[in-house]
Amino acid sequence: MGLNLDDIDELTRHVDRLCDGRDWDGLLHLRDMCVAALQRGKQLWGVAAHAEYRLALEAPAEWAAQMLVPGTGRFALGPLSEVAASTHTWAELAPHAPAGPVAALAAHERVVRGEDLRGAEGDVEPVLDVPLVLQPWEPAYPVAEYHPDKAHFPTPPTPPNWDAKRSLGRPFRQPEPERALVDIAATWLTESNGRAEAVTVEGDAAAAVAALGPPTVRLAPIEPADALAHIAWTAASGGAHGRRRGMAAGRFTAWWTVAALTDSLDDWPLPPDEVGELAAELRWYLWDAAEPVTGWSLRLAVEDPETGRAYALSATDAT
Repeated sequence: MGLNLDDIDELTRHVDRLCDGRDWDGLLHLRDMCVAALQRGKQLWGVAAHAEYRLALEAPAEWAAQMLVPGTGRFALGPLSEVAASTHTWAELAPHAPAGPVAALAAHERVVRGEDLRGAEGDVEPVLDVPLVLQPWEPAYPVAEYHPDKAHFPTPPTPPNWDAKRSLGRPFRQPEPERALVDIAATWLTESNGRAEAVTVEGDAAAAVAALGPPTVRLAPIEPADALAHIAWTAASGGAHGRRRGMAAGRFTAWWTVAALTDSLDDWPLPPDEVGELAAELRWYLWDAAEPVTGWSLRLAVEDPETGRAYALSATDAT
């Protein structure tokens, strides 16, 4: 059938028809037509991105893997490395995936979904300094759920019990840990409306949160694995308006944060067991100011019993 490249609504409906008919060659051809039309000034980036997204999500691995290259899915619901990994195993994708960082991220996305890829190190470009298997001390990361017309990004569980506390400590600067904490929400800050602030105090977690200025502080202790899940969820997210980075990037950020908070960045990359041990030595808390939280938020506090220091982060993004 002839297609009118000026009718974006019809082109979008045609994407649906091709998917319903499992015509993946036809969908790839339509994507290529839209990309070529972009060079002629036609604003078909949305149709091209949607076609790429549907190929990564629904097509067999032979077609889905072709989307694992830089520049694809720029305006899709999520990074295509994560989209493809949500519906294909690495064994399915690997024979067709082009060498490069996007395909490597897809392998890491399979790892956060529980796949053990320790035998595939030679086939995966080293883009993240984290192992290709989950460690026993890591959480079940809250992975994205992609559908043809929507996506769901589950949040980690929040603790049921909160204690109101007030404590005083002496603030001082710790550039590396504070930078690492703020960088958890980097996408919220650079691509959306986010705000983030981190502080260090000599004292406990309540003192660190109080240094951020809220009149009331409520703390809830959480397990190290749960803290890593919250960090990874934030780092993976695009917030209100930013582009999602994916849970593989979130997992890396969680490991990096542990290293920064324990003054271990000079030894990076750390042995996996050591990262788990360091995370377990810290005391982790979520905090709030006894008021409703809207939009995207990570309010985290950390105590280091060995140094007597504590850190607090307030990161938010609004629609």
